[in-house]
Amino acid sequence: MLNALEVVTTVVVGVMVGVEFSVAFVIGPILNALPEDSGQLGHAHGGRMLGAVMPFWYIGSLVLVGIRAAAGWPHHGTGLVVTAGALLALSVVMSVLLLVPINNRNKNWTPENRPEDWKEQRNRWDRWHYVRVAVIVAAFALLAAAPA
Repeated sequence: MLNALEVVTTVVVGVMVGVEFSVAFVIGPILNALPEDSGQLGHAHGGRMLGAVMPFWYIGSLVLVGIRAAAGWPHHGTGLVVTAGALLALSVVMSVLLLVPINNRNKNWTPENRPEDWKEQRNRWDRWHYVRVAVIVAAFALLAAAPA
């Protein structure tokens, strides 16, 4: 049972990391290369779409890591899982405090109603997102390295 939990947890977190990595290094650059209105509208749509899904994925990943840590408590490597959980918790706090407020504004922007500093806000979101991606990649690496 513990092995199945380890696999499910690692896959769920790994796919989440892949999505966020793709947003940072594939989707974002593609949208940023589009003409101003198209790119901004794409970011707004992505913010609505992923903004509806990612909170559940982040919290679900954190819960799975917590269950895995508790289930494997007497085993070697649980410290890596606990550290991964702490990093995922940090990513949730970062999201709520730094990224979600910008995303909540961005997802409603249109070329007609966006603020004058919309590019600066998008760039700030991107910078924090890169940090968050580094944090969740580290969490995933710890999960993958934790012995079964």
